[in-house]
Amino acid sequence: MARTALIVKTEKRQRKMKQALAQGKKPAKWVRTYNRCKLCGRSRGYLRYFQICRICFRELASKGEIMGIKKSSW
Repeated sequence: MARTALIVKTEKRQRKMKQALAQGKKPAKWVRTYNRCKLCGRSRGYLRYFQICRICFRELASKGEIMGIKKSSW
């Protein structure tokens, strides 16, 4: 529950920041916006390209659910 609330809160702040930038204004409190994993809400170890944390990325990659990514082994 708490993580879900943080995800929603972060998305709301990011939306406000994008709207302010589109209007040509400097967004208020823009420093407070940060990235969170879309699946679990983790703020650390975030991969921007996939918009998920490293732990979720590893789980999805090992299951083969991310296109073009496969676990290497040699």
